[in-house]
Amino acid sequence: MMSGNCGGIELRATGLMVLALALALAATSARADDSEVQRGPVPDWVVPSDLMPVPDGASGMLFVRGQDIVAHLDDRGQAQYLGYRMRILHPNALQLGNISIAWNPASGPPVVHMINVHRDGATIDVLKNAAFEILRREDQLEAAMLDGVLTAVLRVPDLRVGDELEVALTTRSNDPTLAKNDSGLLFLLPSPQPGRFRLGLSWDDGQKPNIRMTPDMAAVVKEGRHSIDFLFDNPATLTPAKDAPARYQWRRMVEYSDFADWAAVSRHFAPLYAKASLLPDGSPLKAEARRIAAAYPRPLDRAAAALKLVQQDVRYIYVGLGDGNLTPAHADETWQRRYGDCKGKTALLLGLLTELGIEAEVVVANNQGTDDGFDERLPNPGLFDHVLVRARIDGKQYWLDGTMPPGATPSLDPVIDYRWVLPLSARGSGLEKREWRPARRPDEISLYEIDARAGFDAPARVTNTTITRGIAGLQQHAQLSGLSKDQLLTGMRQQIVGSTWRTVDEVKLRYDEKAAASVLTVIGSWEVDWEKDGASRSLALPGGGFNPPEKRIRPADHDQDLPFANTPEFSCSVTTLRFPSTTGPANWTYKSGFDTRIFGQNYYRAFDIRDGSIRMVRGFRVDSKEIDAASARRDNGRIAAFDNSKGWIFYEPLGESVPSQARKPVPATYDIDWTADDVPCLSPAAVSRAAAR
Repeated sequence: MMSGNCGGIELRATGLMVLALALALAATSARADDSEVQRGPVPDWVVPSDLMPVPDGASGMLFVRGQDIVAHLDDRGQAQYLGYRMRILHPNALQLGNISIAWNPASGPPVVHMINVHRDGATIDVLKNAAFEILRREDQLEAAMLDGVLTAVLRVPDLRVGDELEVALTTRSNDPTLAKNDSGLLFLLPSPQPGRFRLGLSWDDGQKPNIRMTPDMAAVVKEGRHSIDFLFDNPATLTPAKDAPARYQWRRMVEYSDFADWAAVSRHFAPLYAKASLLPDGSPLKAEARRIAAAYPRPLDRAAAALKLVQQDVRYIYVGLGDGNLTPAHADETWQRRYGDCKGKTALLLGLLTELGIEAEVVVANNQGTDDGFDERLPNPGLFDHVLVRARIDGKQYWLDGTMPPGATPSLDPVIDYRWVLPLSARGSGLEKREWRPARRPDEISLYEIDARAGFDAPARVTNTTITRGIAGLQQHAQLSGLSKDQLLTGMRQQIVGSTWRTVDEVKLRYDEKAAASVLTVIGSWEVDWEKDGASRSLALPGGGFNPPEKRIRPADHDQDLPFANTPEFSCSVTTLRFPSTTGPANWTYKSGFDTRIFGQNYYRAFDIRDGSIRMVRGFRVDSKEIDAASARRDNGRIAAFDNSKGWIFYEPLGESVPSQARKPVPATYDIDWTADDVPCLSPAAVSRAAAR
């Protein structure tokens, strides 16, 4: 059910992912005992397509005379056939002679039907004098994965430019967790090489799945009684619509699934977690639950303690051996070995929460940010790659992810902003849409306190603090918290001392669980780059400027009416400069602030002078994840008037400036707690506009 390593979070794909130029197919797990490459005839459900003549003057790396990729469904699961014959036109294409097959031996052995080299009218049987070498090793250990996959490699000898390489092989996938339910995708790559490509799906009697295809595939499909086929000669390069949301990028795709709906997927997998999370009498996890209950009277604190136990005391390793590809390990097993993947960690956490009397459920999600449009897809477990827990505590829903670092506590929103999730339940739950809204708190705040009271020509004492939330904050703290104070200080000195930083005297790191943020503070001195004009001075404050937004336009051959996507972001820079003690407020002015909304993005900057300092705040937030084409065209015409000036401040020794009555009070870096939820990084008007949406 779920695929890919998500930085400590994952489930492996079961559906066939067919690539138009793939040279290896990876199978999912099932029960068998074959770990050698076998030879055999081409399956009777495959009828190779006719070869395409190589045109005169063919150029490029290679020409595909024919490539067949066919998925076949029978009572044993799925079989995947790959056959191709390619003319090598360039030395760089000789790497095609490095043939690799990856498979899980539990699914049965790969069968190689032929490997031939055609040269000058003669056919050379490569397998007559060469054999595959089986690499019996875990090639994903560096990614904390134990999947049992084997790799067979063969290097075709004496392959030359002008040769035609012919390969045909079949692999199988059959995961008992799925029972008789198959699902997957067929698709042609956006930029295939020139030549002939055939995609196919076939099935035995009684095995026909539900099928859905994009309009470009429906236009060329050939339907048989037990098959569908798609033939492409010199397929055009597909260019995705520029900046369109992900749901519009599905092109040349065929989906197939035996699941009737998403509720069927939910019902199918829910019992696996119910069984894996059940704690029997005598389970050591019952003692852990009792310890947590005794130490924490509040349910939310108990949930946080259980989550921290799973995050901190069970290290992440993906386990796909045997049936573990889709089936979670039992909670006691994961606790005993003290490692597990997202499936095992989720079952362990679910067991603890149940023992603590906390209502919780398992939810599957997609960690790759590609879940836009999942409601338009056939029910396919392979679209999801992660599983976590959602608990109901004190009338609210909290998300708990056992694969995150210990700083990730139960939260009202998951750390990753999912668009669609699927709860697993015995009755069967449908897809749930999570409505997007602008971020309440900045993802990152950069605070600069520059103490220039010693004068224009003296180094300034500087305190720079970054407050980082989300995945980036968790990663920063996980990477740096293992360093000693001396290592952290030395490393920071090596990294930033140079043109701006003169010294780095102190570095502090902490993780604020309440703020869900990593807080890194660097204290040292700067050579302040004052610009001189006689006795006058000016300075562009760090973090004060904006780059103008780019026009949102598409090439003429793209759909001009599709919406444009924005990448969610909320950043804030706050700078306080304590000006030289020989100067006064009347000597200082600053560049005007602004509050602009364009392309669904809010740009804000404000200045203030008081208490011997100049204060500046600059905020940027995406308020709309998508903007319609008409709004984009309108805003294209506003770019010329966009103020992209830097955050300049000016000193005039004879100046007599008067504070503007319209200025907005701006807090200094030391005036408020900038890790709080309600920091003034946007104007009140911008906050009101977003709240009204």
